[in-house]
Amino acid sequence: MKLIAKFLGEVEVNEEEIITFNFGMPGFPNLQKFVLLPIDVDLPLAILQSTEQEEIGFVVAYPFAFKNDYLFDISEEDKDELQIEKEEDVIVYSIMTLKDSIPESTINLLAPVVININKKLGKQIVLQDNSAYPLRYPIGHMEGSAK
Repeated sequence: MKLIAKFLGEVEVNEEEIITFNFGMPGFPNLQKFVLLPIDVDLPLAILQSTEQEEIGFVVAYPFAFKNDYLFDISEEDKDELQIEKEEDVIVYSIMTLKDSIPESTINLLAPVVININKKLGKQIVLQDNSAYPLRYPIGHMEGSAK
């Protein structure tokens, strides 16, 4: 199927690539179908694009590339909702807020986007110990990669 992606224009996606967010995303409860669109194979970034509303797309980052000690637990309830059976089923992203320059941009470590890549189920989870990670972590720190 073809869709217009907010940041990438017209793209072709397979129906099998669609990830279902049963409860939508915070602020967008009615949007439940998204696809991950890579920006560049050498960058830890992608677009989480709604297939239901073309103007809704989020730049997401692989958080471990920017904070290598990022660690959190997924609740049993969330594991059940996402049908997670083993750790290898899971991929984690953080939503980015883009600023004028990339080093000034931030990622949301407080509410990671957790995806069961095998079952194509996703959920943005607000971490319960909200003091551990900030909502706006400056990626200029770049702990996980060379500056």
